[in-house]
Order: sequence, then C-alpha cells, then structure tokens
Amino acid sequence: MLTGFRNFILRGNVMDLAVAVIIGAAFTAIVTALTANIINPLLGAVIGKPNFDDLVLHLHGGDIKYGTFITAIINFLLIAAVVYFFLVVPTQHLLKRFNPPVAAPPPTKACPQCLGDIPVAATRCKFCTQPV
Repeated sequence: MLTGFRNFILRGNVMDLAVAVIIGAAFTAIVTALTANIINPLLGAVIGKPNFDDLVLHLHGGDIKYGTFITAIINFLLIAAVVYFFLVVPTQHLLKRFNPPVAAPPPTKACPQCLGDIPVAATRCKFCTQPV
C-alpha cells in the first residue's frame, strides 16, 4: 500500500502540478500588485473611479451590492489581460522564434502492389517499379 502511494507521489505529473500550483500562487501576488497598484490607479485617473463597491441597490430592506460584482468582473478582465499580454503573447513569440515550424513532409500514397509509400506525383513505385 505504501509503495503504491510512493509511486503515485513520485510520478512526474504530480510533481509538475505541485510546482505549477506553487508558482501560480507566487505569480498571483505579482499580478494582483500590478493591477491594484498600477492599472487600477490609471483607470481611476482616466475614468474617475476605479472601484465600484459603493454602488448598492436597496430593495425591501435588503442591500444588493452589485457594485462589488462589477468591480470583481473588471478585476478579472484586467488580470486576464495582464496574463495574456505580458505572458502568453511574449511566450508564443519566443516559442516561434526558437522553435520554427517544421516543414511538412511531401504527401505520399501507398503503392497498390507493394504498399510502399511513394510521392503522390509518382508514376512508378520506387520499390517494386510497378506503374501507379
């Protein structure tokens, strides 16, 4: 029983997931600081109000805090934009630069006689010399 648990813990994907969660938690602090300290104040300077938490609808003695929901949506969109434009786009650019696309091999077809792969434009099989 303990051997199975040890094998489960030491599998590569479990360790990769653990590292990803730890790095993700550390990166969350960076993205939150960027949005809270740089982007939201810039929006506040342009729009006039970066936080909509004070928008409340009073309905039959109850408070519906729709402003908090709007603020959460805006924060989510800001964080998604920061992740996309500062992580995904540069990473894709670097991957294209360092890993250029590999040219696809020319299309082939099977020879009806010997089933060898020959180019589509071939008129004779290079293995059995039968006309195709």
